[in-house]
Amino acid sequence: MNSSSRVVAIGGGHGLAVTLRAVAPWAGHVTAVVSTADDGGSTGRLRQSWDVPALGDVRRCLAALAPPQAVWGRLLERRFDAGELDGHPVGNLLLLALTEELGDLQAACDEVARTAGVDAERARVVPVTDDAVVLHGRTVRGAVVEGQVAVAHTPDLVEVWVEPRGTAASTVAIQAIRAADLVVLGPGSLYTSVLAAAMVGDVRQALADTPARVVYVSNLRAERVESEGYDLAAHVDALDRHDVHVDVVLAQRGALPAGGVDVEVLEAEVAEHDGLMHRPTALGSVLASVGG
Repeated sequence: MNSSSRVVAIGGGHGLAVTLRAVAPWAGHVTAVVSTADDGGSTGRLRQSWDVPALGDVRRCLAALAPPQAVWGRLLERRFDAGELDGHPVGNLLLLALTEELGDLQAACDEVARTAGVDAERARVVPVTDDAVVLHGRTVRGAVVEGQVAVAHTPDLVEVWVEPRGTAASTVAIQAIRAADLVVLGPGSLYTSVLAAAMVGDVRQALADTPARVVYVSNLRAERVESEGYDLAAHVDALDRHDVHVDVVLAQRGALPAGGVDVEVLEAEVAEHDGLMHRPTALGSVLASVGG
């Protein structure tokens, strides 16, 4: 891809932050479309007291896009370790305060990005919705669980969705997907990060409409519970069940068995030496070639 390419990365958690670090050096513009359904940790504690979308994954993306030398990138991730603020990152509290001050989470994101030195001409962090949504899941036996933490600890999932059912996706996110040259899903938890973002509003339709290649970056290993035992084909089948269709699966060579995958699979060396995380430089190089 060239320096004018428009890249959209969709998901949540640490995986989306890795993708942003991977594509930011070469993309003309990158939009992070971030899940806001998390209800664990600091985010969950804040959601119990304030009716706000999940803040933690948004914070991680802002920190990932901040210039490496900027103190703000480190400050956003700095966690308090004592007293009533124990466990809360500075960035979560700042986003909460700015959301109340400015009226919505997108405005808060834009203000933090400006302050942190994120170049607005080249990158933007976009919560998939400004509404406080709750992730739900259904198992093969028909049991329904509520909340992202509960879904993550539930085996044999066949479906996830967010409530309220009529929640609208960010128009900024939808426009970015439709105008993209490359769309990247993942890496990250299949149901609680990737699909938690993709199931909101018109995101699936925008993915179907986009002229961009849609790439699914596979995890380096199956999740211990929510996707335990999944090969690459099972991951793609889960996406297909939710009407999320991809053109290419990008996987670490030898990390997961392929199974009967019915889309293009590109295997490459994209993991760190310990095999526990994706290496941003390697991942970015391969994604640039996929998009081209």
